[in-house]
Amino acid sequence: MIGTRIGAALAAAWLLLGAAGSAGAGEEDLPWAHVRLPTQGPAQVVGTYSNGCIAGAVQLPPEGPGYQIIRLSRNRNWGHPNLVATLLDLGRRAEAAGLPPLLIADMGQPRGGPITDHAAHENGLDADIWLRLDLPLLARDQRESLKPVFVTGAWTDFVPRGGLTPQQAQLIRLAATEPRVERIFIHPAIKRELCAMSWDDRSWLHKVRPWTGHNEHLHLRIGCPADSPLCREQDPAPPGDGCGADLMSWFPMRAPVPRKSDRPAKPYVPPPMPAACTAVLNAPAMVAQP
Repeated sequence: MIGTRIGAALAAAWLLLGAAGSAGAGEEDLPWAHVRLPTQGPAQVVGTYSNGCIAGAVQLPPEGPGYQIIRLSRNRNWGHPNLVATLLDLGRRAEAAGLPPLLIADMGQPRGGPITDHAAHENGLDADIWLRLDLPLLARDQRESLKPVFVTGAWTDFVPRGGLTPQQAQLIRLAATEPRVERIFIHPAIKRELCAMSWDDRSWLHKVRPWTGHNEHLHLRIGCPADSPLCREQDPAPPGDGCGADLMSWFPMRAPVPRKSDRPAKPYVPPPMPAACTAVLNAPAMVAQP
């Protein structure tokens, strides 16, 4: 029985196996990308955001009040029920605030695991939301070829005047004030813009953390569920609103320059995955709905 098999694996010691792939590998090299359905049974999160998996994931519906999922063909609108509930709540709040439908991008795969184009999104607790807020509800096929709108360049130190709109700032605030959300990752220059704005309550800025590669979307992350003992929490964010020395240490931003060396570059070896993820990957799938 699948619940027994996964439960036994999850109760096992935190052993390590060979890795199943890396964020830089192609999908053809990652068995997790070829599994189309989640496991049966209750949701269980295993491992970390960047090295883990999920059993019993659920799917965010393709569209709903205040949101629409883009690039549905990628089959990445899966996650823990807490993540799905958070996005549904955020969509309703965004709609009530008068925002256009949110564009939900990648969440996770049906069983999590290594995923192309991401260093995280592996254990069902992450989701990307585009900062583009100029579209009505679209047909599903129209969402496959959408292009993002970049607020700033990847290694740019500043946001152009008017580059971050009041609606975009409001979206980030709404996401950060969702009760289950622990982190919002955003480009450092966007974080600096938010810090410079006048807010009646600045406490939510604590959750907004600067990180490169987030200049056209925000990365929403929730914490480990209480009933997932093998989920590994991230370190807590530093105290305060994050608008001081911690933020300014990102500037000036410069793209990394590759070092010249006569030695051949060592191939990237991804970390081994938690042992319990083998059971998750190989478990019987839930019954597909007609």
